[in-house]
Amino acid sequence: RWLTTMVDNMTGEQADHGIADAREADIKSLTKGLVPSDYVIIGGTGDLALRKILPALFWRYLDGQITSDYRIAAASRRDISPEDYAGMLRPFCEDAFSGGGASEDDWTGFLALISMITLDVQGGAGGDHLAGFINERADSARPTIFYLAIAPSLFGDATRLLRDCGLATPQARLVVEKPLGHDGASSRAINAELAEIFDESQIYRIDHYLGKETVQNLMALRFANVIFETQWNNNHIDHVQITVAETVGVDNRAAYYDAYGAIRDMVQNHLMQLVCLVAMEPPSHFNADQVRDEKLRVLRAIRPLSAGDISRGQYQEYAQELGSPSDTETYVAMKLAIDNWRWAGVPFYIRTGKKLARRASEIVITFKQRPHDIFQRNGGGDIDSPPNRLIIRLQPSEGLRLQLISKEPGPGGMRLFPSELNLSFGDTFEARLPDAYERLLMDTARGNQTLFMRRDEVFAAWDIIDPAMKLVAGRTPALYRSGTMGPADDLLAADGRSWIDPYDD
Repeated sequence: RWLTTMVDNMTGEQADHGIADAREADIKSLTKGLVPSDYVIIGGTGDLALRKILPALFWRYLDGQITSDYRIAAASRRDISPEDYAGMLRPFCEDAFSGGGASEDDWTGFLALISMITLDVQGGAGGDHLAGFINERADSARPTIFYLAIAPSLFGDATRLLRDCGLATPQARLVVEKPLGHDGASSRAINAELAEIFDESQIYRIDHYLGKETVQNLMALRFANVIFETQWNNNHIDHVQITVAETVGVDNRAAYYDAYGAIRDMVQNHLMQLVCLVAMEPPSHFNADQVRDEKLRVLRAIRPLSAGDISRGQYQEYAQELGSPSDTETYVAMKLAIDNWRWAGVPFYIRTGKKLARRASEIVITFKQRPHDIFQRNGGGDIDSPPNRLIIRLQPSEGLRLQLISKEPGPGGMRLFPSELNLSFGDTFEARLPDAYERLLMDTARGNQTLFMRRDEVFAAWDIIDPAMKLVAGRTPALYRSGTMGPADDLLAADGRSWIDPYDD
């Protein structure tokens, strides 16, 4: 908008120079801290690579962050031609053509960056080819980013292969996806394998929720605005709700999902990270270690759960889809207590599930009611007046909503009604909001670990989840109908509260 106003006041020649200068400044901002890098995606023909990683890199190529000096290697056991690979990848990049202005020349230029490498991480075949590819441009200032888009059971084999090929160099960075283990013991074992080869400063444990634009804005909202941070404590906040709801079922992930369930699959990482960002203390500086130090303190302050703090459910069709009866939960709600001065007495209610009424991820901060109601009716308080709430929508339709109480316009006395300040990112910002993977992949090239989990964070989360799993072992989850919001109303009703369901888009 500022650029449009500036251009409107310029002559044609000035406008052309103004747009060029603004575009140059924009590119400099986007590429700040970046140096040409090599991305090696081990598991390059898998679902994660095709659906998430490569499309994210294509978007970054379109925005000028990835240039012709970058290289991408798609490494897999399959021997596949570049033409066949391009055909596999293209359907997952169509949004860039229909809504992002990508051209066929852009597509050709991006494909020119991709090399196919046949690699067997267990047998070692293809390791020499990969080493030759990297060493063609080996440079102490050029990062090599190895993205392990493979099963965690292969992480040890993959890292040992990189070591044996001489690729575990100081400029190498390792990106790993969840799940990092099935419990605390297996997580420690996997991380120990990684630590044998790579230093902690080289390991990037990705949680795509931390790359979402609204999650980033949560930190800006808190720590850049005194109006919120001064209210962000148990003096003013009644309780916090975090909802991550999905409308889909387990689909083709049934075997994997039945071994993990909602608690291990979602709570241990995504939801615990969101709790940390809401509850953490302000770090002295916005850098990786200080931010992660504060998140770790939150995890260590969470009180051990009791059986009454956990409610589990399973949608009715699950056993049929799985093909056998199961006690695995597809829905879970928990009540968390954080034992520190800021949050003592403020419950954090979290829930996540599949086959629910709507797809949405939201954080709802409910403030305490005013201590005295001056707008009394016939000697009584305005008992129907809802409290103030801050609703942070992570997906879809990212944005912030602040629910207030206002006077209804017109004569006839002081009639109060709920109103709302709405900051919709889609309406406010004309530019496309980058996908979480786009941000996180660029942070690996920058060497910025702020949005990635440190090893002690992962372990601290498992120290909460492992005892919780023992509490629910042998308990059959309650059945719930698809298209509802799950079976855990009693968890809040016992405290005189109710769930705030996600608002409609």
